[in-house]
Amino acid sequence: MNKITKIIFALAPLSLILMYLYPIWSISLEAPQYPEGLGMYINISSMEGHKPNDIHSVNGLNHYIGMKIIEPDSIVELKLMPYIILFMILTGLGIVFLNNRKLILVWIVLFLIVAVIGMYDFYMWGYDYGHNLDPHAIIKIPGMYYQPPLIGSKQLLNFTAHSYPYIGGFAAVFSIVISGFSFVFDKYILKNQRTKNE
Repeated sequence: MNKITKIIFALAPLSLILMYLYPIWSISLEAPQYPEGLGMYINISSMEGHKPNDIHSVNGLNHYIGMKIIEPDSIVELKLMPYIILFMILTGLGIVFLNNRKLILVWIVLFLIVAVIGMYDFYMWGYDYGHNLDPHAIIKIPGMYYQPPLIGSKQLLNFTAHSYPYIGGFAAVFSIVISGFSFVFDKYILKNQRTKNE
């Protein structure tokens, strides 16, 4: 790899450190009876409310419509995620030292697989919470489900739900983009060098 390529690619695994420092995702709810809104952040190994009592308030609302209680400690993925991201950081830095451009492509593909599986799992988590409702719930509306959007906004009764990546999530996107750029950049540099040598 070209020296500049190594520096550019190193930013990919290093940027993933931000996933340990900032939330990956943010889900928020807006409604007239909650002018300040409710919401929660999904961190790499935990979940927390936008405000101290938000998760408790969301669980209270969920009880009325028959949704499960959100218990961050019971979510297996939150226990696995720190180790998965650590693996991606260490292998990415290892590739820098091994100085092998082809391994960049392997890292990108592996990270994309992890990202797709993660997003699918997140979707299924929301589907389970929004569709598997308690038949004895206080509020029952036939045909109504409460799955939050994977990304974007959605109306759920008198609530508007918003779901978007946060700083940690954008760090993951940046990591994929910069690693892809480093691969293309190195390939372009090598091609130019070979052309000049001929």
